[in-house]
Amino acid sequence: MTDLTAALAARSSQRCELCEATTDLAAFGVDDGDTAELSVWTCSTCRDELAREPLDGAHWRCLSGAIWSEVPVVQVLAYRLLKQLDEGWARDLLDSAYLDEAALAWAQAGLESDDRVVVVDSNGTELRDGDSVTLIKDLDVKGANFTAKRGTLVKNIRLGDDPGLVEGRVNRTAIYLKTEFLKKA
Repeated sequence: MTDLTAALAARSSQRCELCEATTDLAAFGVDDGDTAELSVWTCSTCRDELAREPLDGAHWRCLSGAIWSEVPVVQVLAYRLLKQLDEGWARDLLDSAYLDEAALAWAQAGLESDDRVVVVDSNGTELRDGDSVTLIKDLDVKGANFTAKRGTLVKNIRLGDDPGLVEGRVNRTAIYLKTEFLKKA
């Protein structure tokens, strides 16, 4: 047993510091940490979930205990995970949680700045360049003298600066489509 694993095992009483599981425990470095002060003792389920995109909110309900840990690195990781979850319970937990100034600054410093424009279809599903979409309504195409019919598949869309529009080809004509009339295929 290395010094790191021994220190983490002792600190956590041989339990995952996020969900309190007792099997298949190993160190997870926060911010590429390789010391006990920069690592969290985690189970294989939590480590697998940490690699998922997007995060599974059902699993991370265990953070309601982890956010109150006395260990700063556990608080920081819990805070970052809660910030990534788009669920009401996670926002409520963040609102009620208290991190001292140093831990809060550390937690916020590790969050990715999300300045990119997110484009979503009519169902709220994120769209990316190259996706295919289906029209959910007949659309009159001005200046091209045709109607793009409901159910038409538009392949290889391109996103622009406006999150309400995507560019695609319908009947070999490049047109802008409003995302409110699209569904990801």
